[in-house]
Amino acid sequence: MASPHAPGAAARRRDGRPRRGVKPSRILLVALLTVAALYFLLPVYWLLVASTKSSADLFGTFGLWFSDPQWPHNLSNVFSYDDGVFWSWTWNSVLYAGVGGTLATLLAGAAGYALAVYRFRGREAVFKAVLAGVLLPSTALALPMYLLFSKVGLANTYWAVLIPSMVSPFGVYLCRIYAEAAVPTEMLEAARVDGAGEWRIFGTLVLRTMTPALVTVFLFQFVGIWNNYFLPLVMLSDDRKYPITLGLTTWQTAADRTPELYQLTVGGAFVSVLPLAAAMLVLQRYWRSGLTQGSVKG
Repeated sequence: MASPHAPGAAARRRDGRPRRGVKPSRILLVALLTVAALYFLLPVYWLLVASTKSSADLFGTFGLWFSDPQWPHNLSNVFSYDDGVFWSWTWNSVLYAGVGGTLATLLAGAAGYALAVYRFRGREAVFKAVLAGVLLPSTALALPMYLLFSKVGLANTYWAVLIPSMVSPFGVYLCRIYAEAAVPTEMLEAARVDGAGEWRIFGTLVLRTMTPALVTVFLFQFVGIWNNYFLPLVMLSDDRKYPITLGLTTWQTAADRTPELYQLTVGGAFVSVLPLAAAMLVLQRYWRSGLTQGSVKG
């Protein structure tokens, strides 16, 4: 019986097959991915470090390392400055991104499902119009929407940001592609034979089947609304209705006159990243499956 320490034993796997060496291309790929990860994580790390410093240390010390951390004090100043206006900006962002993202996801799911399942005249023309909406930049639509909302008296209201946020042409496109691949016709026909109405079928069967795609749409829409700057800038004039992105810009603009606002801006920016990071960590497994399962028909 051969000894496990005999020459050649280490070169074989437990299943008896010979081990293969690591390919240089694999090493290069891992190295490139590591560099890319560090490139994208470095600004987040700098933001973490900078949020613990005083205004003087922010400019007078090395930017990538801690010095005299004052995290609790800094965060307290962020939330208490100007009668707690940062709280208002935070809740506004949660409202715009949470409610807008949820409604946009439901509308996109319903529209995508309808375009995938129902046959009606002009269906392809509607879908092409949706694709055209994907290609239109949101900044080009901001001014016309402001003029429209001004006419109906909705400018400088929460609705002026919420209503445009409820529309997601990319979400409609993604949901149609996913519904065509993942929603079986046999399941719909069986539900109709059992006496279920179309709304019940959509609410109980289709939404559950399309969960990966819907979570993907919600994640994209939530991040897009949370980071949206230009639309609130055009629509809103009351700073108490600002989202975090626009509010932090006002602090940065005023920092030349009030230097302490530099630190508050950095601390507020760090806080604004946390909900996005939490959403990515919680929903990433649905995100991955939503991008792959919807493109392959089983």
